[in-house]
Amino acid sequence: MNASTPPSRTIPTLVVRPAGADGLGESDREPSQRPLDMALIRRLFSYTRPYRRQLGWLLFAVLVRAVQLPAGAWMIGRIIQGPITRGDLHGTLVGAVLFGALALWTAFNFHFRIRLVLELGESVIHDLRADVFAHLQRMTMGFYHRTKLGRIISRMTSDVDAVRQGVQDVLFVSIVQVIQMLIAGLLMLYTDPVLFCAVLAIAPIIWAINRHFRHRLSTAYREQQESFSRITATLAESVNGIRVTQGFVRQDVNAGMFRELMADHFQIAFGAARLAAKFLPMLELNSQFFISILLLLGGYRALNPAVGTPVGDLIQFFFLAGLFFQPVQVIGMQYNQALTAMAGAERVFKLLDRKPDWEDEPDALPLAPRTAGRVEFRDVGFAYDPGKPVLTGVRFTAEPGQTVALVGHTGSGKSSIVNLVTKFYLPNEGWVFIDEQEIRAVTTESLHRQMAIVNQKNFLFQGTVADNIRFSRPEATDTELLSVCERLDCRDVFEGLPQGLQTPVGEAGGGLSGGQRQLVCFARAMLADPRILILDEATSAIDALTEQRLQTALARLLEGRTSFVVAHRLSTIRHADLVLVLEAGRIIERGNHEALLEQGGVYAGLYREFTRDAVAEAPPVG
Repeated sequence: MNASTPPSRTIPTLVVRPAGADGLGESDREPSQRPLDMALIRRLFSYTRPYRRQLGWLLFAVLVRAVQLPAGAWMIGRIIQGPITRGDLHGTLVGAVLFGALALWTAFNFHFRIRLVLELGESVIHDLRADVFAHLQRMTMGFYHRTKLGRIISRMTSDVDAVRQGVQDVLFVSIVQVIQMLIAGLLMLYTDPVLFCAVLAIAPIIWAINRHFRHRLSTAYREQQESFSRITATLAESVNGIRVTQGFVRQDVNAGMFRELMADHFQIAFGAARLAAKFLPMLELNSQFFISILLLLGGYRALNPAVGTPVGDLIQFFFLAGLFFQPVQVIGMQYNQALTAMAGAERVFKLLDRKPDWEDEPDALPLAPRTAGRVEFRDVGFAYDPGKPVLTGVRFTAEPGQTVALVGHTGSGKSSIVNLVTKFYLPNEGWVFIDEQEIRAVTTESLHRQMAIVNQKNFLFQGTVADNIRFSRPEATDTELLSVCERLDCRDVFEGLPQGLQTPVGEAGGGLSGGQRQLVCFARAMLADPRILILDEATSAIDALTEQRLQTALARLLEGRTSFVVAHRLSTIRHADLVLVLEAGRIIERGNHEALLEQGGVYAGLYREFTRDAVAEAPPVG
């Protein structure tokens, strides 16, 4: 195929979504509540489908619970009005036993209602979190380029927890309260229609007052939570940056800033406490005030011979009135909680609905099991953000087994070329070929299975040293791990650790030196036995003596593999088959080390800088 001839297949243009298109790149202040949305509710409860049987039993327990409480109040009134009023000892004992049995049944049912709803909530959240995590694994690098890590973590933690509360509490507690209120109301209507009409007149007033007070308290608590979030964020930032803080003697300044945050939080928390101390007693006083109105009206009807309401009926009515008024406050609290759950669900589902910037084409084919590793760029242009190109008109070919060194100042486009070779991003213009297959026509999984990457930031996972080396091939045996370590000439380094290859690795490689972490990453790459190898400034974190020890191992690792090396070290560039010198996203020089030195251009100038640095870094002799 002629180098200037584009492939016959239609190549879609990469569309880069602007920040905020995924709902994660917007203002740091997010709405904590949103109106009820039936579409969101249906989607959320679609996660209960695998648990239909459990959901059915839960709904049954909820209905029974809603009936039991009014039934208990009704039974107390009947016992007082009947056997107690008549002085019937046997009837009173029977009534007490029956009420005790109802109370036991109520407690037993309440136990299973709580157990079932908690189990269902945990099951739904388990599946939801698994879906979010799996979705995050499929997202392209552009998503992580535009999205703050804190937002992603927030989706998996606080937002999902808000959804959990919505599933476990809001719906089923509200069902219990609503049915309890309806049944209590019907029994009150049957007991004394006049008093019930008074209750109907009072109920909207109680609801409105409760709603007003609850809204004030909810706003105060939300401000308190936001203030505390700022404190925790500042604390985390301060701990992570403690080296910089102490290095620039910023301890007193940072402590003063933190004290100001704490002072603000104290004022907000103090204000919320004062509101709670004022409003909560007022809420209780309102309920007691309206009960006193019912007492006056009910007492008048019981004492008036013309009406003659039985005292037992009046007592029964007051028990039922308590069950009628109680849901007003509970439903108000559940409504606020539902709005918070709606906001969390909206953000979680917006993340789940966020499509990757690109996906493998339906007719994409896997690479051959043992690809040759030929890589070709044809007039490639690329930009992370629209209108800000980082690569323009890049053309080169890396033949199988060649080592290509990418050289240039920071921001010249070296890592962007690597990102396109690994298919972490797709080019906006031009084409990238792997063994004559355009990279969009190749399945990403098959490409990555024949690649290994060693980055500048030698990231290690929690686990043991062996676990981290085996990350590239989980099925590798201990014998294969030791063989790789011997080939890298670092077996003695790992065996010198407190527990050898089974030495635990802390967060981000804690417990290992920079050189040891880098050796783990090299062993991980060699264990994968890749056809295409990426070394993105992989030796920048290694001291000169350690790097000398790695040269033989690196030569073995690079042998027979197509390798792309982004490096500042002269030693990793000198032996490259092809050196590409980049500036402002363009290749301005190309050739091997000797040829570029003879040209006396940009590379020769960089070489002189490297030489000076190497001399400056060399340890003293003698």
